Amino acid sequence: MKIVNQSFKFLVLAVLMFLPTSNFAFNAEVDGGQVSGKQEVEEYIVHHLKDSHDFNLFSYTNDAGERKHFGVALPVILWTSEGLVTFMSSEFHHDDNGQVIVEKDGQKFTKIHSKIYELEKGATAVSFDADHHATNASKVLDFSITKSVVGILLIGLLMLFWFSRLAKQYKTKQIPTGFGRVLEPLVLYVRDEIARPNIGEKHYRKFTGYLLTVFFFIWILNLAGLTPLGFNVTGQLAVTACLAIFTLVIYTASGNKDYWMHILWMPGVPIFVKPILAVIELVGAFIIKPFSLLVRLFANISAGHIVLMSLIAIMFTLKDSLGTVGATSLSFVLSFFLLLIELLVAFLQAYIFTMLSALFIGMAVAEHDHEHEDHGHEVSSDVEDVRGDFI
Repeated sequence: MKIVNQSFKFLVLAVLMFLPTSNFAFNAEVDGGQVSGKQEVEEYIVHHLKDSHDFNLFSYTNDAGERKHFGVALPVILWTSEGLVTFMSSEFHHDDNGQVIVEKDGQKFTKIHSKIYELEKGATAVSFDADHHATNASKVLDFSITKSVVGILLIGLLMLFWFSRLAKQYKTKQIPTGFGRVLEPLVLYVRDEIARPNIGEKHYRKFTGYLLTVFFFIWILNLAGLTPLGFNVTGQLAVTACLAIFTLVIYTASGNKDYWMHILWMPGVPIFVKPILAVIELVGAFIIKPFSLLVRLFANISAGHIVLMSLIAIMFTLKDSLGTVGATSLSFVLSFFLLLIELLVAFLQAYIFTMLSALFIGMAVAEHDHEHEDHGHEVSSDVEDVRGDFI
């Protein structure tokens, strides 16, 4: 009974740690004001999904009606028409509508919808057209340390610390202690259930390090996205695209002779069909496979954030019809159960990305043992065994 009570307390504590309700309520701000209606909620959700140039933990309105922000300013690094310009994000004063102009080294900059623009010479304010596009300012190359970059660096350092300690323990003892006992089963799971069966006994060790890195990197970042810190790293298309490109480069560079032969000139296929199939296979290898990796992760994480924050926003949108207590209670119950599902999705998406990466790599390094004839081919005994097991 004592164990059950301790387990229940741990579960409640874990859920409360990941519950982002307080972050939404205190940090809900659109154009400098608090979220109060459906349109403001929609705008805030879209704003939350984007990356930001500052690490804002929460915001509040003081007695004087001034909006106060609590967080950390991050470095803004820009390559402009006149070279490199740097300053801190605090100089924008949390403005995202082009109202604040920052002047550095004779150049003027403003921030509009999380993008930084350089104003034309002589301009003192941003001019907008009917579609609210800047007409006298242009985008610059932005190499800033954004909130997502901070999240990547923090998780990267954390992983480096954890796994370096785990590796050090293996040198001195057979069984890890402390947090290493939590990491070891997960490491063995990725090795034995993902890398080994999909890549094969001969090559799996070569790629296990990459698969472990990808799995833990995505999983921990997914979990961090559910905390009040407000990280949405794996919900950024650029991040998922980079991860997919890493997998693409690895299985492309590791492809053996059989892999490329089955892509460019498939044996056992009529010769007039081979060029058509080669184009299809090349599109699949270089576009469809990496695209499926990046879109699946990006879409599922972004959708989870949107649905979760929409349920939390019930406390604002239905306050008039259900009352403050009713709307808040309904919002908490729905978001609580969805959050439990999101904890599963956080692991599931890391598993799927790692599994597909291992599958694509395994297809590239697999050695085929079969004989081909002019008008067909004989199936190898290994393939027959697999087919028999499947049936």
